[in-house]
Amino acid sequence: MATEAIFASLRRRSSPSLDAFLTTTVNLSGVPLIQTLASISAEIISCFRSVRFCFQRRNSRSLIRKIEVLVVLFEYISDDSGLDSTAVLCFKELFLFLHRSKFLLHYCAQSSKLWLLLQNPSLSDFFHALNRDILTLLDVLPINSLNLSDDIREHIELLHQQSSKSTTPFVDHNDELLRDRFYSFLHGFEKGQIPNSEELRSFFVEKLEISDPKSCSYEIEFLEEQIVNHDCDDLEPTSSLINGFVAITRYCMFLLLGFEDDGMEWSIENSKKQRKCLIAEEIVDTFMTLPKDFVCSISLSLMKDPVIVSTGQTYDRSSIVRWFEEGHSTCPKTGQKLVDSSCIVPNLALRNLITRWCAAMEFEDSPNESPASVLQSRASLEATKATVLILIQNLAGGSELAQIVAAREIRLLAKTVRKRGVLIGEAGAIPHLHRLLKSENAVVQEHSVTAMHNLSVCDENRSLIMQENDCLESIVSVLASGLTLEAQGNAAATLYSLSTVHEYKKQIANVDGCIKSLASLSRNGKPRGKKDALNALYGIWSHPDNCSQMINSGGVSAVIGALADEDEAVTERAAVVLGVVANHSLGAETIGREESAVAGLIELMRCGTPRGKENAVATLLHLCINGGTVVVEKVVRAPALSDLTQKLLLTGTNRAKRKASSFLALVRKGCENTAMMRSGNREGSFRTHVSLPISIPVCVVILHTYIYAHKP
Repeated sequence: MATEAIFASLRRRSSPSLDAFLTTTVNLSGVPLIQTLASISAEIISCFRSVRFCFQRRNSRSLIRKIEVLVVLFEYISDDSGLDSTAVLCFKELFLFLHRSKFLLHYCAQSSKLWLLLQNPSLSDFFHALNRDILTLLDVLPINSLNLSDDIREHIELLHQQSSKSTTPFVDHNDELLRDRFYSFLHGFEKGQIPNSEELRSFFVEKLEISDPKSCSYEIEFLEEQIVNHDCDDLEPTSSLINGFVAITRYCMFLLLGFEDDGMEWSIENSKKQRKCLIAEEIVDTFMTLPKDFVCSISLSLMKDPVIVSTGQTYDRSSIVRWFEEGHSTCPKTGQKLVDSSCIVPNLALRNLITRWCAAMEFEDSPNESPASVLQSRASLEATKATVLILIQNLAGGSELAQIVAAREIRLLAKTVRKRGVLIGEAGAIPHLHRLLKSENAVVQEHSVTAMHNLSVCDENRSLIMQENDCLESIVSVLASGLTLEAQGNAAATLYSLSTVHEYKKQIANVDGCIKSLASLSRNGKPRGKKDALNALYGIWSHPDNCSQMINSGGVSAVIGALADEDEAVTERAAVVLGVVANHSLGAETIGREESAVAGLIELMRCGTPRGKENAVATLLHLCINGGTVVVEKVVRAPALSDLTQKLLLTGTNRAKRKASSFLALVRKGCENTAMMRSGNREGSFRTHVSLPISIPVCVVILHTYIYAHKP
């Protein structure tokens, strides 16, 4: 199924829901009730009498004619207050009937043509249900007690006769033929047989009158929204079929209607307006929010094969194995020494949860990809493949406007479903997107680099990007001097995505100006760009050969500076990155030399979010373990450290409490060991000599002694 996250920020229309066919309470009676009925009936007739219904034309007109008869009845008795109880009950039911009618007519008038076509049998059933309702009401309506004139009585009797003749739902034969035609296109794509362009033109342009890109985009968005607006268990057709219809409609839009005019302004002057539209379409940060427990703290990506180490922490297998291969023997998150680094246990429960989440969210980078899901999406993928070929042709040789539209569409297609990204890369889009990275048009450049980022999420495309001559250098060039901050931020996101492959980390770091540009963006970018830059710095840092280069190029200083950022999410991300950097002695010493580092972490413990406080205390713990005496002194002398740590023990998250407890236990253990040294333990189980200036507080000596003795 498609997820709410994919469409959550799309512009919501007031398309009526068939859930409106529910009863409501009617408290009116007597003259006010009749006047209300007359008003509602007149409003329905006024709104829908001149509407040109694309589908359900006969059913809609028949319902409107019935309401016209009821208007005459309501107007005639609007001044009569002597209604018996049976009549009042009937009129209350008519009130509900009118509201159901209004909703259904509005639904048929405002919904997309393709959706109405797919819902044609169901809508006929709804109209038939309303006909049964009016027939039942006319059967029990006490006409004799209403003192009606002969002509009005005759109208009511004719309405009763007309309603009684409709014993089965009316389904327009021509509409059903069109519906069957639409399904035939779907079946053709499932078999890999692309329908003839003239057939598609006859169906979309001539029959349905979808004749311009703007109306076609409306149809696509409406179909997509139905997956969100309805319970997928009750949705007919199923969400997978709707995705296929969406892909076919998108293919027809570019095949039949071209690229030049899709109802949007594409000039550089309107780039701000366009970016707002793209944010709405793409959902930027909220596009696909991964549950934090599903993300590996080493790679910061969705875990495909989660495993548990001896400290109880879970990591992706490939990430933790590489961590061990680089010579580490500690837990990346807690800093604790592992009992046996070769002992890792599969976390099957979490793996199953991730698999189910990916299936529910149509996030196809799941640990297990079932053949059933591939089969269900075959028509969609075949239609998308045909669409991509058209888009690439326009990337290569189309006008500037065509290139903008093509790059934008590839950007969006590659965003959600992994298979789309793979087939886009296989079709040869990357070389053309690379060329457009150098465009002087801000919109073209932004679309191209973002499309490159979305493609880089797929493992198969990362190698294609890295193998493309000078493509990496072009991405860094956009990072350094892109025409918009959004383009720079997405360039940083692309570098981070590429850096998740261990072999590429050093190659990325060696590109001239890469680390300096990331450091600059982390200070001067927009919040999302800053986070992307910090992620990329993290990805580069995690290669042991890049440590010195990161320090010398200002990467660590930039991360420390981000601790003071106004945006909480940026601050939290900086603390996460510093926690990883502090796991290395060289990184911890570098952080310790920065005057603002410890102060920034303490401030995060004081004012940050629960997650930020957790990251801050974990980073301080790693600094003490790996940073040496000078760093230990700075940490322990920090104002309010003890109070904040104690508070975290009481109010923090479970993980924050464990980390704060580890920090305090480390200090307490140091106290015990130091007491043993001073008393001259006869067993000599802990003997060492510490020579430090007297000006250093005793707690510093205690802490450093313990850390030095237990450092791995």
